[in-house]
Amino acid sequence: MSSLAFISLMSCNSGTEALPIPEAPLEECVYKGRKTEFTVWSPDAEAAQLRLYHSATEETPFRTLDMKLSESGLWKAVVKEDVKGAFYTFQVKKGGEWLPETAGIAAKAVGVNGWRGAVVDWSDTDPEGWNDDVKPVVRPSDIIVYEMHHRDFSIHQTSGVSNKGKYLALTEPGTKNPDGLATGIDHLKELGVTYVQLLPSTDFITVDEEHLEKNQYNWGYDPFNYNAVEGSYSTDPFNPVTRIREFKQMVQALHKAGMRVILDVVYNHTTNASLTGFERTMPGYFYRMRPDGTFYDGSGCGNETASEQAMFRKYMIESLEWWMKEYHIDGFRFDLMAIHDLDTMNEISERLHAIDPDVVIYGEGWAASAPAFPEDKIALKVNTHMMDKVGAFSDNIRDALRGPLDCSNAGFMDGVEGNKANVEFGIVGGIEHPQVSVPFWTNNPLQHVSYASCHDDHCLRDRLEEATEASEEERLAMIKLAQTAVYVSQGIPFIFNGEELYRHKQGVKNSYNQPDSINAIDWTYKTRYKDLVDYYAALAAIRHEHPGFCLGDAALVREKLSFIDVDDPCVVAFRIEGLNGTDTARSLVVLLNGSKKPVKIDIPAGNYVVLAQNGVADPDGIGASSTRYCTAAPTSATILAEI
Repeated sequence: MSSLAFISLMSCNSGTEALPIPEAPLEECVYKGRKTEFTVWSPDAEAAQLRLYHSATEETPFRTLDMKLSESGLWKAVVKEDVKGAFYTFQVKKGGEWLPETAGIAAKAVGVNGWRGAVVDWSDTDPEGWNDDVKPVVRPSDIIVYEMHHRDFSIHQTSGVSNKGKYLALTEPGTKNPDGLATGIDHLKELGVTYVQLLPSTDFITVDEEHLEKNQYNWGYDPFNYNAVEGSYSTDPFNPVTRIREFKQMVQALHKAGMRVILDVVYNHTTNASLTGFERTMPGYFYRMRPDGTFYDGSGCGNETASEQAMFRKYMIESLEWWMKEYHIDGFRFDLMAIHDLDTMNEISERLHAIDPDVVIYGEGWAASAPAFPEDKIALKVNTHMMDKVGAFSDNIRDALRGPLDCSNAGFMDGVEGNKANVEFGIVGGIEHPQVSVPFWTNNPLQHVSYASCHDDHCLRDRLEEATEASEEERLAMIKLAQTAVYVSQGIPFIFNGEELYRHKQGVKNSYNQPDSINAIDWTYKTRYKDLVDYYAALAAIRHEHPGFCLGDAALVREKLSFIDVDDPCVVAFRIEGLNGTDTARSLVVLLNGSKKPVKIDIPAGNYVVLAQNGVADPDGIGASSTRYCTAAPTSATILAEI
């Protein structure tokens, strides 16, 4: 991304900051029993109307009301009767023409396919015990993120889940594969993950909720209503209350199981702009526009939003606060975060940490192409050190471990030279370190998201089958090596759903709209590759047992973590020492051997418990060692704890 030529934002939006911005939170529909208040922001409109419908699909409204312009550019109308269950749209007039109807920009409840807002009593949306929902306490050193697509995770016939592909799939305990091994939420508990990152679950447009029998599939990176829940993952997308309640049930179940929830949010672009409330209320304001009236497109999806605009910044912040307060969300992953400006991201961090000091915020520190905003003012990966408590995905360690995007090789895990420096960079969490040659981009190692694969690009199995001639046994060893590096890094470990089962997607890199035959996780793989699943679970248990793998402070990492000199370009070895009082071990030693030969490595003298070696891992130990050297087997990881 750093090689892209950035361009300055043109003046097409100049003057818009003079528009009145409401001080109070934007509330477009407020139900109060015998009356409901409606509001839409369109300060330069000539007129505005509210339309009420009995359903989300009928053509003719049962009532149309003229709205009145009030302070801060807000048009308002009050319906003085109980209209719970009704659906609504707004329509504004500009240049003598009525723009198409819209649910607004901030609809919190919507009808099928999101075209109309819904009037709901929010107390009806709470599942039993919702007010007593307790967020689990997760130490920073215990953060392990599991990225999940609702449909991938449970749709396969072998999942044992009743509510396949739905929010409720994660509320079902006791689900098993045909061989009796745990699936669903019980599998996540066995795996030791502490955060579940949900692919986009806010209302998106590409799946037709009226015809779910067609088994449509999409990742959901085509946002429509940012404050509303996606209906295709509910059991009844026609009922606005059902989708909301079931989403809350899912969050509640994950919290009870000891896991926090991260929502993947896509504020950087929208679906076709002409369909959105943004363009149907304030054309050209919420997007970065060229002088000729066309859209800049740093997202590669047809447009890019303008976070620097006062109303859109306010909108983003209030939307995120809504998800935290109403849905008890614990963190956010920002899609193409580099399209957003640094000031907005820092204000987001400040506001969200005021609600929950433990909220986790990170994103993709890149864009699809150069955004129309100065490079030094956007949330690029290299600018992560300029953000407070906001992290970024590390393509440094990703590409070093598994190879570059062009799939020309499989990187460090396949013994490819030239990757050692970036593996070491990932191990320290992207901070400045005297033994690391790669320029730092974090101030705190917890700003560094360490991973080897995610929903984008090949999953690890497909990557190895594409880039190597290795046997399955050799590929499994490579995956164990790569994931050990992820789990022992000082950053936040992140894994992709199903990679612990050795899932594949039949070689498809970009499976965003592919059928279940490509994307669904076959749970019989848990039986076939149980050794790999157990290895992942053991790595998580080792990390939980030894917080030395997450010191949480750059100065402490520089003080306590040092690399052991090994004259081999495919071996990374390091020691974390002085852990008395913070860890059950006095020191930790890790040897990552990506080469195809055994390597003898001198280590500090001590009495060690062997936690991982030769593809086997156990937090209770698999042996003991008191020698001054250790032989690392080919394509393997060794973890030692000094007692």
